[in-house]
Amino acid sequence: MNQAELRPTSLAADPGWRVALPTLVLTWLLILLLFRETALAMVDIWERSDTYAHGFVVPPITLWLIWRIRSRLIVLAPRYSFLAVLLFAGVGFAWLVGEVAAVNALSQFALVAMLIVAVPAVLGWTIARRIAFPLLFLFFAVPFGDFALPKLMEWTAHFTILGLRFSGIPVHAEGLRFVIPTGSWSVVEACSGVRYLIASVTIGTLFAYLTYRSLTRRLVFVLVSFLVPIVANWVRAYMIVMIGHLSGNQLAVGVDHLIYGWVFFGIVILAMFWIGARWREDEFESEPQATAPIAPPAAPATSRSLMAAVATVLVGGFWSFAQLQIDGHRAPPIGQTAHIGPLAGWQATASGLYGWQPSFENYAASSQASFVNGGRVVGLFLAYYRNQDEQHKLVSSTNALVKSEDPYWAQVGSGTREISFAEQEIKVRTVVLRGRPPLRMLVWQWYWVNGRWTASDVMAKAYLALSRLTGNGDDSALIVLYAPLDVDGAGEAVLEDFVRSAGPAINTALRQTVAGQ
Repeated sequence: MNQAELRPTSLAADPGWRVALPTLVLTWLLILLLFRETALAMVDIWERSDTYAHGFVVPPITLWLIWRIRSRLIVLAPRYSFLAVLLFAGVGFAWLVGEVAAVNALSQFALVAMLIVAVPAVLGWTIARRIAFPLLFLFFAVPFGDFALPKLMEWTAHFTILGLRFSGIPVHAEGLRFVIPTGSWSVVEACSGVRYLIASVTIGTLFAYLTYRSLTRRLVFVLVSFLVPIVANWVRAYMIVMIGHLSGNQLAVGVDHLIYGWVFFGIVILAMFWIGARWREDEFESEPQATAPIAPPAAPATSRSLMAAVATVLVGGFWSFAQLQIDGHRAPPIGQTAHIGPLAGWQATASGLYGWQPSFENYAASSQASFVNGGRVVGLFLAYYRNQDEQHKLVSSTNALVKSEDPYWAQVGSGTREISFAEQEIKVRTVVLRGRPPLRMLVWQWYWVNGRWTASDVMAKAYLALSRLTGNGDDSALIVLYAPLDVDGAGEAVLEDFVRSAGPAINTALRQTVAGQ
């Protein structure tokens, strides 16, 4: 045996790649073209939000992760999968539901899933499994996480208050606002830590994949990268308040507030990676080499791979066309809601109560009034939505009863309860708002979606999707009742009495608005 026979030979690339790879790239481009509005909406969020700016680097990272294992992929024969095309159809329907329900996150997750499923459709499941993590990493490009803001803010406030009391500092707290001897503080959206959390989980997941081979170690590190920023943000908030308190509010109250937060977060994350690297497992010990020539692979089914690609694009085009058809059936615009008729025992006035109005935006029409019965007063606010889209929709992360940065009103309590409304039992949200002492209000909030009542954001979106898919339009409304709240809880009794009188009138007004009367 001579020396040439001992020399390792390079792996032979399957000839099917010459057709399959350009076909996949073209399929991706056509998918992005068909669903360009969803893709551009994602890019727009990357551009204007620091929280989701990492979306720009996620696709290049995916391509790099695939490139680094290219020698393991080129020896595999690309094989089409019509089963993946069926799966693509299901994901496309999810995209359509997201569009008709104006749920941006669902549409964007579905778009990324369509790009992923196109891989097994054109290249086959064997190759798709080899690059499963790089493909799934694309989901981090979806701007998702705002839903966690209220809970993260609540946790941060509770931990900070607990830490201050443990430190011997007296605290008077209501909701997300609290007062200590040296000043008042409030937990706002920037204090939630959602930016730290998203960055940590994204980087931590990539680090776990590149550093460990064991699935257990990878999952444990991802869990750690999820928990550490949450706890670190609690500590950060407590430290900032303590620095402000001990310095007489000379430090940690302006720009340095944010600087201290990012410096502390950077130290914590670096420490997390440094500790995680101590249990490092290299993913690849060495690049695979062949010690003998590889037998030529079987001829790929090129024509059927092309057919699978064409079928994928046609299915995508079907859902895109369906969305255009649904959007084409737009109801005529409205200028105002129908008048709420006279209510037995209650006298209407044109002004609102305390000058307060829910922070809901971009509605088609609204009405607000106060109703008086003896010495009792109730406020009513209706916001009506029609022809909803990304900017004009009932359920949105930007819509709230009161914003966290509101200088006058603050939410200090919340819950749910069942009430009898328009001859049926419905569940409503209950919120306690505090204004300037001693002003407090009890607020009831719920939604009406084309004849259905709910207090749930999720169910409101589901009803909206069902209504639009069945051709019944997207008319929806927010109903808010509010009354002064005293120490005896009289506000609840006042709202209950008002609902008994006003329920049928509100229901009738909403139905008349739909009919254009």
